[in-house]
Amino acid sequence: MKKLSELNAYRSRQMESKVGLHQFDGHDDMCGCFLIKTSSHPKPLRVIVSRFQPPETPKNPAWNHVSVSLPNRCPTWTEMSFVKELFFEPNEVAMQLHVAEEDHVSNHDYCLHIWQPVGQVIPTPPSIMVGIKELGTVSKHNT
Repeated sequence: MKKLSELNAYRSRQMESKVGLHQFDGHDDMCGCFLIKTSSHPKPLRVIVSRFQPPETPKNPAWNHVSVSLPNRCPTWTEMSFVKELFFEPNEVAMQLHVAEEDHVSNHDYCLHIWQPVGQVIPTPPSIMVGIKELGTVSKHNT
């Protein structure tokens, strides 16, 4: 994940205070709230970034977490891809995840999440399962 202080132009201290992140002063590279304007929606994307550090065991890595929401609809794939590019390095893998039904929690109807276990490799499928490289990319997202 990129250093969040590099994204201070998008940071919203007011939103951080509203959601309780003001208590983490001095941890600007581990958590924060950001408002990202795009051409695809009149309201900015609301982005909350956090790192959760469970007790240290091999089965419990720290997790980078990025939540992205809008007031009246879920973010699109293009918007989520834009946020992923903004908050993560180009060579990093991050994921949207569908958890087991028993673990599913939704506190906002129009919020999606990007996850990344810290210090662990996320397995990815062979590229042929994603598409045929020789066909190239059909379009690049614009936000």
